[in-house]
Amino acid sequence: MNINTTIARPAKFAPLGLALLVLALGCIAASSVRVQAQPARPQPAAIETIEVIGRRQPYRGNVDLQELPQSVTVLADALLDDLGIDDFQSAMELAPSTARQNNFGGLWESFAIRGFAGDENLPSAYLINGFSAGRGYSGLRDVSNIQAIEISKGPGSALYGRGEPGGTVNIVTKKPQFDPEGYVRFTAGEFSRRRFEGDYTAALGDGAAFRINGAYEDSESYRDTVEVKKTALSPSLLLRLGDSTSLLYELETLSQEIPFDRGVPVLDGLDLPESRFLGEPGDGPIEVEASGHQLTLQHELSGDWFLSAGLGSRVSSLEGYASETQLGEARQLLYTDGMTVNRFRRYRDYDADDLSFRFELSGTFEAAGVRHNLLLGADNYDYELDSEQHRWRIGWNSGDRTYSVNAFNPMYGQPRPETPPQTDTLEEQEATGFYVQDLIELSTRLHALVGVRFDDFEQTITNRRSDSVSSQSQSEVNPRFGLVYEMDQRFTAYLSYSEGFRPNAGTGADGDAFEPEKSESFEVGLKWASTDGGFSGAVALFDAEKSNILTSDPVNAGFSAALGEAMSSGYELELQARLGDSTNLAFNYAYTDAHTANDTVNLDWGVDIPAGSRLINVPEQGYNILLDHSVSLAGRETKFGVHIQYVDSRLGETIDPDYELPDYTLVNLFGRIRLSERMELHASVGNLFDEEHYVNSYSALWTMPGPPVHYQATINYSLSGD
Repeated sequence: MNINTTIARPAKFAPLGLALLVLALGCIAASSVRVQAQPARPQPAAIETIEVIGRRQPYRGNVDLQELPQSVTVLADALLDDLGIDDFQSAMELAPSTARQNNFGGLWESFAIRGFAGDENLPSAYLINGFSAGRGYSGLRDVSNIQAIEISKGPGSALYGRGEPGGTVNIVTKKPQFDPEGYVRFTAGEFSRRRFEGDYTAALGDGAAFRINGAYEDSESYRDTVEVKKTALSPSLLLRLGDSTSLLYELETLSQEIPFDRGVPVLDGLDLPESRFLGEPGDGPIEVEASGHQLTLQHELSGDWFLSAGLGSRVSSLEGYASETQLGEARQLLYTDGMTVNRFRRYRDYDADDLSFRFELSGTFEAAGVRHNLLLGADNYDYELDSEQHRWRIGWNSGDRTYSVNAFNPMYGQPRPETPPQTDTLEEQEATGFYVQDLIELSTRLHALVGVRFDDFEQTITNRRSDSVSSQSQSEVNPRFGLVYEMDQRFTAYLSYSEGFRPNAGTGADGDAFEPEKSESFEVGLKWASTDGGFSGAVALFDAEKSNILTSDPVNAGFSAALGEAMSSGYELELQARLGDSTNLAFNYAYTDAHTANDTVNLDWGVDIPAGSRLINVPEQGYNILLDHSVSLAGRETKFGVHIQYVDSRLGETIDPDYELPDYTLVNLFGRIRLSERMELHASVGNLFDEEHYVNSYSALWTMPGPPVHYQATINYSLSGD
């Protein structure tokens, strides 16, 4: 029996109509906006001012984000605090063209940007202060040490190295400050949620400053028997080694325990609550341990020239048992009797070591009357992934009910099968890159960006079970071009073209390494800001394509081939406006058309995927609306607001084009009130109207429902003040 299910309900709000309405309101507000006493929402440039001794962000040199010919979204920590968001995955959904993907049973972050998600068997790639954090298994990232999240759209391989054409995410962490400041806070809420968080920074004499922040959480969830335990700690130390030199050390540690959770099956005639857990509580949680070290030296040379060198190290592990709903009609009785869920059991033991180095020289010079903003750099990383997996499952078409549960009344605690070894591999990667980028000021209004990067990549995979070794080496050159034209003080237009790549692991039927995935992207856009800072925004149109995606080899059965192609095009709109003295409006909207560009064969199931098929978990439309208002309530500073998020319908299973996740609209409320000089009360309500929704899927049998209506309250005590 084939899954042929489309879940459909009318949206509570028409997405495009509401987008146009908000745009009209914003434009009307902009035309009448006047200079206000309160500051505007934090702009991307503000990120540069939070650091000490003129520290520069890696891979950027002396060029501000807003000067680049590309769309950039910055999510500041103040925004996350307002909304009560304390996890990285939820924060990413605030950015346009960003969509949740299959998150490996709830154990890591996975997202697509502009339709491209990368390898679904690995966490999504992102950077922390320019160092990779997506390689390995570092669990769910806490936001307690995040200053801002920068999302730079388009291929970043011409600067950062290998990656997806949708964009590059860089997390800027909180840095030590010499003026003492900090807070402690406690959060309690629905599903027995308990969270402690703290942050403090101060000087250690004239030449040193420290910072320490972190969080501890022990909470149940809206999923039956699923409990989350997490401890995150991030101390850092800044040393002034003279007037123009600084040394910064940052440490991150994470300990996480979460049961593996594949969600619920969604089939015709099967209506399960969002709380239903079909795994086995007796398996216990999957344990994740991770630690990261970053050491960065910056030295200011004469004039505007800077030297920067950085060393990063990250060690992570994931271990534990999981009982999961069995995929495939031949092993799943749920398709025949509508109630029996066959499960298989798996043991995973993954360990990763990631060591990286970066060196940069950046500055400004003039040649032939033209000003150049130059960035020269080199980086290297050495990465090892040790993976061991054991698995037990029933035979093909056996009808075996061993270790099955009733979907409507699961009985936990039955004997758990032993898991024989399945895979045991060691993957080793080493890569070196050299890059150069120059923002050339052709005139006071016209700037040109030219960049190029060379990468040399080597990979070796050792299969310990078969005692075989496969290896490959690749070299790639990726260019980047762009133009930025400042029309006047308010409007800046840009266009850009960039190329990218991502290595493909393994070899084909001929024993040769696969060609790497290649990508290219075109983008044109407009950025604007009123002179008083009361109205700003950006619009971008993009077109990207990716080739050499691994598919099943149509000629050599059992092998893979780099033959797949995918395309994505669309547009994004972002607006921020002050509507009077005390009211702020923020809005973003994205339209994304992401689909396969040629006929391919699904790598896992051997099913034909025709050209034009949608990419999984990518909505065509989506938007966020944020409206907040500040008042004085009984003489106390008060701020409250509403956040509305719309996510369009999405393909929920690659091999069945008729299985769709329905669109949904979530309405969230938030507010805060100052109780005293140092104490504030924060509160939020999520999914106010209790909208039934699904946030991601891999299969109709592995579909994750979103949480019902929920609330939380936080007491925040400031450690600084008069």
